[in-house]
Amino acid sequence: MHRFLRHDYLSYMPAKFSIKKISILLLLVSFVSVAQHHDATETDHNASIIEAPELSFKEKIKADINHHIQDSHSFTFFSDSEKNKHYGFSLPVILWDNGVQLFSSSKFHHGETVAENNGNYYALYHSKIYKTDAKGTIDYDGEHHVSNVKPIDFSITKNVVMIFVTCVLMFLLFGGLAKSFGKGPIASGAGRFFEPIVLYIRDDIARPSIGEKKYKKYMPYLLTVFFFVWFLNLFGLTPLGVNVTGNIAVTVALALLTFVITQFSGNKNYWKHIFWMPGVPWPMKIILAPIELMGVFIKPFALLIRLYANIMAGHIVLMSIIGLIFIFQNWIGGALSLFLAFFLSIIELLVAALQAYIFTLLSALYFGFAVEEHEHEEAH
Repeated sequence: MHRFLRHDYLSYMPAKFSIKKISILLLLVSFVSVAQHHDATETDHNASIIEAPELSFKEKIKADINHHIQDSHSFTFFSDSEKNKHYGFSLPVILWDNGVQLFSSSKFHHGETVAENNGNYYALYHSKIYKTDAKGTIDYDGEHHVSNVKPIDFSITKNVVMIFVTCVLMFLLFGGLAKSFGKGPIASGAGRFFEPIVLYIRDDIARPSIGEKKYKKYMPYLLTVFFFVWFLNLFGLTPLGVNVTGNIAVTVALALLTFVITQFSGNKNYWKHIFWMPGVPWPMKIILAPIELMGVFIKPFALLIRLYANIMAGHIVLMSIIGLIFIFQNWIGGALSLFLAFFLSIIELLVAALQAYIFTLLSALYFGFAVEEHEHEEAH
């Protein structure tokens, strides 16, 4: 088996560069996207970002949960609310506002002050950057939405940093795995753990879903997307407070890649079964064609929503249960909340791998539908 694995894996050696290209494409697509947050709903038409109302204890817990699941322009490990200190590091802010505006997010002081750069003033409000004045005035329209100009944001946020880290980790792990097969038939180091997973994706996902003849050219993407999603899901369960796959912009980018690859892989049989199904009376073809065409777009939409909703819900529920420990303030409620949080954390470890598996499996199935050959079409 190892001899066959070595031969089969080495045949993918040129494809490892494709894996790198795809990972970089994932990074670039996600790079320009910032996590989607709700706009402010204050009733005042003018407000200053420096003024913040006093929050109750439950509201502080809710704010901490929102901070955990949202993207950020700085990487904060933990904060001391009593001393109002944040421990972490700042990230570069890159804006397009009549030219490139480049400065450190430390100028915002976590949204407490206005950042000045080249005579322009910017405010960090609800995790979004708006153009403002020296006082940090935020204006609202009649529907209570922020009316300040919002520059195009290309900033390297916390989620982008974790995408970089994940890409580098994948390059190191699988570059080492490929080199180990050049030395012998048995993987060494961390490759011994990842080799069975690579085999599983090949033998139980790619081959049955796509077919023996055409599965190899899709292996680089399937391997990349599986480990990319899995590693990011695992990072989301660490105290680092990252929620990359719970960011709908990232899941849209991933689903869009699957959609584009599927459509460009589609053969004449694929398109024929969408627009003019063989073996179906022509009046039914006219009715079914729009439905089948809608399915082309519904499939990637379901793919992105499934990953986003499961990861986001898991983070919110886990953080809410942890927050109950501080709300109960007694050993019975605290102990129960701690037990539930521990149990849910174990479940989330399984969900992290399961969601990566489902995304990869459905992508492989879509590719299989696109390249499937129908030798007896008229008999269907």
